[in-house]
Amino acid sequence: MTITKISRRSFLFLGGATLAQGLSLALPSYAQPVQIGKSQINGIPFYQTTVDLTDPKTFITIGLAKNANFANTIQKTSGDEEFNKLVARYKATVVANGTFFAKNPQKTVMGNMIAGGKVLKYSPWENFGTTLGLRVGNKPEMITARVDGKPEWDKHWFSITCGPRLLRKGEVWLNPSIEGFKDPSVLGSGARTAIGFTQDGTKLVLVNFEINLSLQQEAEAMKAIGCYEAMNLDGGASRALASKNNILVPAGRPLTNVIVIYDGTNPAPTDLQQAWLRFQKEAKPSIS
Repeated sequence: MTITKISRRSFLFLGGATLAQGLSLALPSYAQPVQIGKSQINGIPFYQTTVDLTDPKTFITIGLAKNANFANTIQKTSGDEEFNKLVARYKATVVANGTFFAKNPQKTVMGNMIAGGKVLKYSPWENFGTTLGLRVGNKPEMITARVDGKPEWDKHWFSITCGPRLLRKGEVWLNPSIEGFKDPSVLGSGARTAIGFTQDGTKLVLVNFEINLSLQQEAEAMKAIGCYEAMNLDGGASRALASKNNILVPAGRPLTNVIVIYDGTNPAPTDLQQAWLRFQKEAKPSIS
């Protein structure tokens, strides 16, 4: 992908709105449904991936270690895998770290998870964290279970739970204790990634920050970038990003799950495209 540098006097445009001045920004030299650029705002450098959710060739899914069919649980696990192997296998436009996983031998993945209209993990009692879900037509929603009630999992084509939530209806919203977060490594300052979407719901924004941030700093940055809803993803040694098989941010440890994004330049596998068409006809994921 060709990258064009834009001067510090340029503006960042996302969804047609001017968001910040004095921003060092790199954007693709031509419009495409998935754009990756290296930018900075308020002195914070980051990689920004912007995904056009309205493009029919855009597909967002989840990749699991060892190409497993189900995410790790206490009862069954596939362990973890080196990030470069995950990138090589999925051959996508973007591969990035996903949600938290435990340090136990099973490397248990946090939260319920749906990808390609298929349930990868489901526990009916789980009500912590915040969930980003994509419904029919790639319509995004963000739900904090202990505040909004449990998500309608059976309405999601894609669903990943993480947190804490950073933005709610365009404003900073930080209540990690309500969501069930107690780990100092999550609540303190650290290497972070975040995901969110614009107010009109047409653009998904994935941000990989390059310096350690507090949750407050992360939330303020996501708001300045132009997100209306946003949540924190796994970070620290899990922070990772690749574009078209080129690793931009190497992971510091093997991972259990990654967010995988395809577009017209790197088409989604045929079975994923077919699953999408079925889902649009009300073929919902089965939860039992």
